[in-house]
Amino acid sequence: MEIIGLSEEKIEKISKIKEEDDWIRDYRLESFLKFKKLGMPEFGPNIALDFNNIIYYKANKRDKKIQNDWNMVLKPVVDELDSLGVLESEQHLGGMGVQYESEVIYHSMLKELEEKKVIFTSIEVAMKKYPEIVKKYFGKIVGNGENKFAALNGCVFSGGSFIYVPPNTTLERPLQSYFRINSKNMGQFERTLIVVDDNSSLHYIEGCTAPTYSESSLHAAVVEIYVGKNSKCRYSTIQNWANNVYNLVTKRALVDENGTMEWIDGNIGSKVTMKYPCCVLKGDNARGTCITISVASSSQNQDSGARMIHLGKNTRSNIISKSIARNGGCATYRGKVLINSSADNSSSNVKCDTLILDELSRSDTIPVNSCFNLSSNIEHEATVAKINEDNLFYMMSRGISKERATELIVLGFLDKFREELPMEYAVELNQLIKNNL
Repeated sequence: MEIIGLSEEKIEKISKIKEEDDWIRDYRLESFLKFKKLGMPEFGPNIALDFNNIIYYKANKRDKKIQNDWNMVLKPVVDELDSLGVLESEQHLGGMGVQYESEVIYHSMLKELEEKKVIFTSIEVAMKKYPEIVKKYFGKIVGNGENKFAALNGCVFSGGSFIYVPPNTTLERPLQSYFRINSKNMGQFERTLIVVDDNSSLHYIEGCTAPTYSESSLHAAVVEIYVGKNSKCRYSTIQNWANNVYNLVTKRALVDENGTMEWIDGNIGSKVTMKYPCCVLKGDNARGTCITISVASSSQNQDSGARMIHLGKNTRSNIISKSIARNGGCATYRGKVLINSSADNSSSNVKCDTLILDELSRSDTIPVNSCFNLSSNIEHEATVAKINEDNLFYMMSRGISKERATELIVLGFLDKFREELPMEYAVELNQLIKNNL
């Protein structure tokens, strides 16, 4: 089944297919009204999309039932995911969810996590089984009038993860979701909601890929994360979209007293990426970190960065951005740090580094840093460099080829990001970087 183009009737059809309650259907229709009124972003790269030509929903009849056994998933899909390393990665995880096109098709979780009362399921299942939790948090930190693509997600969201970690619970192994677009002109609009309750911790990993088609595809996700008192959440993602995908994502976390939020965000592919993970440091002594990498090659525009909003006293934030531009690609850091007048004795440190590999590529740094009290401070450092010819010559004089020497320098440049990943994902990142040099 495919639903192409937007209208109230088609949105209601998606809601009917999913057998949703009235409050969800009403949220979708309200989002559609806002989508029609909102304009395209007034900053960043040009977005050339025909909204009437996008597939907003696509699924097989079997996709409505989420499987927990790979033998029950269509073999061509299993073979494709296996070739991408998805099945192999499951052995390192506490739980995994896989979305293919518009629906979550596979889901598993260790029994010990179920015994701890951890909830890890699709957002649609959560809306049916745990409506009181979902209603409390859904759409509260990222509103459906936030921007045009958040509104679009509100209309047609399908799939995505829901995680609830109860108080006083520590997860020893990460949970992971994997998202795959496999059709031309396909839009994927997953909705992720994560709640880490007081005195708990979670590491969540996300992976995304798509094959290349001549027609553009769209990925417009929304992620909302709530970090309770004395809790910690780490959200790691490596997105290797094909270079025909518009990757337009809204991600935000609300961090309570003594809480810590860490975004580890990698963007290797896509035609255009606009993504700025945000921490709202609401509680006193809250901490926020965002470590990002982006690789922009020919015809690619990576417009990424982070946002840190300090509201509580003694809050701390740290942004590290690593960008690589090659073969005419454009890598832009776009960030915002706001220290409110109430956020006494707070501090933020921003460090942006770009490596440009040729004369055709470019990089821009566009920060907005605002501090509204005298007891706080913001530090910002930015560097743009090319590969040092002396370093290349030194390595080549010892028998290393120019290509291998370049690769080693680039991997060294990205060390800060790689060391934050689990070992198997650091290895995967190394391979992706090699393939994109």
